Amino acid sequence: MFSQRKAAHYFYSCDDCSIFADQFQQMYSREEAKKLRKDFWITFAKRCEIVPELQHRKKKWILYDTKIGGLDLKFDIDRFEAWVMIEVNAKSEDRRLQIFELLEKYKVILEEDFENGLEWELCYTRERGEEVCRIYVMNDGFDIHRQNQWPDIYNFFIDNMLVLERNFMEIRDLLQEELG
Repeated sequence: MFSQRKAAHYFYSCDDCSIFADQFQQMYSREEAKKLRKDFWITFAKRCEIVPELQHRKKKWILYDTKIGGLDLKFDIDRFEAWVMIEVNAKSEDRRLQIFELLEKYKVILEEDFENGLEWELCYTRERGEEVCRIYVMNDGFDIHRQNQWPDIYNFFIDNMLVLERNFMEIRDLLQEELG
């Protein structure tokens, strides 16, 4: 078994492995990763406090308070990608499909001001096995472990969630009426 130092030296000496070596150096213990994630979200909350569009709001983001059961707006980030999304997570598959199909009806409105539109994923399985539907914009190449990327990740989150919330609010009352 290599020590971390020997392994890092080995990978750095191999041209084809430079990306892996960089990721290898970014490994954290479970506790360190948990703390890093917590610090990420605390810093994001502080960053949101200085966003002019959010300063007048009592609550910064809609997120789980969409007024539609089984439909949430979310931020997500991992070691490879960042997402801003609508997640349809109703427990009943029929209800999830009903909500997703209704959202598709308003696709033009939801995708307004998203240069490349949104990704529409009818069936996504979370790590714990729950099936949900997702409508999202994603940026690959972001890594929560790279603190130097945090300002860019925060800008991605803020810019895209402001657009997604605005578009969602245009159709929320219609969704509520049609879903009963």
